[in-house]
Amino acid sequence: MAHIIVVGNEKGGAGKSTVSMHVATALSRMGHQVGTLDLDLRQKTMGRYIGNRMKVLESEGLDLPTPRYLELPDIDPESLQPGENIYDHRLSAAVAELEPGSEFILIDCPGSHTRLSQVAHSLADTLITPLNDSFVDFDLLAHTDASGEKIEGPSVYSEMVWNARQLRAQAGLPPIDWVVLRNRVGAQQMVNKAKMEKALDRLSKRIGFRVAPGFNERVIFRELFPRGMTLLDLKDVGVKQLNISNIAARQELRDLIKALNLPGVTVTF
Repeated sequence: MAHIIVVGNEKGGAGKSTVSMHVATALSRMGHQVGTLDLDLRQKTMGRYIGNRMKVLESEGLDLPTPRYLELPDIDPESLQPGENIYDHRLSAAVAELEPGSEFILIDCPGSHTRLSQVAHSLADTLITPLNDSFVDFDLLAHTDASGEKIEGPSVYSEMVWNARQLRAQAGLPPIDWVVLRNRVGAQQMVNKAKMEKALDRLSKRIGFRVAPGFNERVIFRELFPRGMTLLDLKDVGVKQLNISNIAARQELRDLIKALNLPGVTVTF
């Protein structure tokens, strides 16, 4: 069976689609068969990212490893039994279609609570939650007091992950490996960064996730999207000399892939 990676939280702007595209493409470039789904049926940022890539590869005659992208199939409502949810069937049908030819299936979730996102979390073998280095985003995981040091209780998102874990346990499936990424970490605000690090460390022990390094805030990520490229594709599209920022970003991606500790994956870039 394919190893399912879900990238999700319930807040927009945390870099989910950037993380999704870079993880999926990195795995593809390392020789793994990767299928992808985008559950944000309105915006479809991940789907558009891969679509941009396919157009550029075709127009420029390039052949670069690319994850397979699949739209959720339509389901005939009349085929459903009473009480069945059409979104459940659309997601299960998509996973079933991707699974035979995939070592990994990466699912990019929307930045809001939806039925599709809820079901996807219960399918996750690995759950990646990108988190901006801010207590505004930390509130996604848990509520704190005014000092930001005392954790008062889990948030609705943490409770959703807990429910997904319970469903997997009842089905006899392995537990979710939950990885929280400290994403878009700035070079300044050292006091805030130290507070965030301590708060995440305390919370990780309390609700059961691992903390991994994500990406710093870099202009390159905004420039890559229109062409559908990732950090690993720069030399293939004519960038002869990587600047210091690009080299540092590649190292961040390398560290991220290593931290995920995915089965059968050896980092080779």
